Amino acid sequence: MRYNMKELLCLSKQPAEKAAELTMRGPKRSDVAKCRLVKLVVNFLFYFRIDEEEPVGALLLEQCKIQKEDDIGFSLVFVDEPERKYSFTCDTKEECEEWIEALTKASYEYMRKSLIFYRNEIKEITGKDPLEQYGISEETRFQTRS
Repeated sequence: MRYNMKELLCLSKQPAEKAAELTMRGPKRSDVAKCRLVKLVVNFLFYFRIDEEEPVGALLLEQCKIQKEDDIGFSLVFVDEPERKYSFTCDTKEECEEWIEALTKASYEYMRKSLIFYRNEIKEITGKDPLEQYGISEETRFQTRS
């Protein structure tokens, strides 16, 4: 995926939907678990060294699966690269569940499915397509896949 470093850096400084210090382990066998400030902004998961302003890295939360590992741990695995697994450990079971829910809801695909669901609900109640007024009701991205 192509991206602009300045825009990504600017995005990393935006208010987070969720942020916390978590223990994180990267995908390489040689990676060791390290404490990182992890910050969810839109559909990017940024991770920082503690007390640094620029992120060490960013993960685009598309085409990935969030898996619960144990009571306080979860992992992020990319569909096209199952060997690329990032592991995270939280302080509590509740925090772990909150992270899993937030990360699951952060993807474009989840938001798209939610839009389609609520669009159909509104259409059923009112008899009108709520996207029609914006001239986008026929766009492919807003249609359910056959």
